[in-house]
Amino acid sequence: MSLPPIRETIRQHGLTASKALGQNFLLDEQLLDRIAAIPGDLKGRNVLEVGPGPGGLTRALLRAGAKVTAIEMDKRCLPALAELDAHFPGQLTVIQGDAMRHDPADLFDGPYAVVANLPYNVGTALYTGWMSGTEWPPQWSSLTLMFQQEVAQRIVSEPNTGAYGRLAVLSQWRSSAKIAMKVHRSAFTPPPKVMSAIVHVTPVPAPPGVSSPVLEAVTEAAFGQRRKMLRQSVKRVPGALNALKTLDIDETRRAETLSVGEFVAIAEQLSPR
Repeated sequence: MSLPPIRETIRQHGLTASKALGQNFLLDEQLLDRIAAIPGDLKGRNVLEVGPGPGGLTRALLRAGAKVTAIEMDKRCLPALAELDAHFPGQLTVIQGDAMRHDPADLFDGPYAVVANLPYNVGTALYTGWMSGTEWPPQWSSLTLMFQQEVAQRIVSEPNTGAYGRLAVLSQWRSSAKIAMKVHRSAFTPPPKVMSAIVHVTPVPAPPGVSSPVLEAVTEAAFGQRRKMLRQSVKRVPGALNALKTLDIDETRRAETLSVGEFVAIAEQLSPR
């Protein structure tokens, strides 16, 4: 017996999107299949999905042959996800709980891809957690994530733009990040107030001799007072002003004018040897 349309599943289980949980449901099966195709061939691969809701994207991932581990906080959605387990035996594991409290390293023995229509209220926090690990390359092979378009632009932005900041440096210093698809607000139920976009991130080799926590401290200081010159914004980071002199970076510049490479060079100067 074939699965009913996701819209029908939502109706049968009396599900409505929870504003408190940042939920917005995607119902267009063709769109969902396109999203599931972004990370490449998923047949037999482990995939982590956060916030599957009633399982629209989950269906697409399962159809693509992925072995999906889905973390869902909303108990109301569990019966709908259980129906998917019956249609794709052995492919789906559902964990009821808060994704912020689960370490994916405990869920997978080997590499995994992350594909998720992230809940808006925790999306950035989850993303920065995946990007901030000290071990590199990470266990995840790629991140394919739905964000508000404004957040997506911050991830892929370039220097001297209003969107450029800590999130761009975090995303680009040892990863390749791109906007893979824009998604109109009308594709969601209920429609959010803003447009969305899917960001696809893949790790690349990290520059040698650079401490991730040091780079994060430098960017936090620099962009925390982005209207100020570097000589003011980074002076609370021990050694930062000397690093600027060593690298011949003008201390009267502001954070948004520095390239990712310049931030990496500063962090390299300050990293333990």
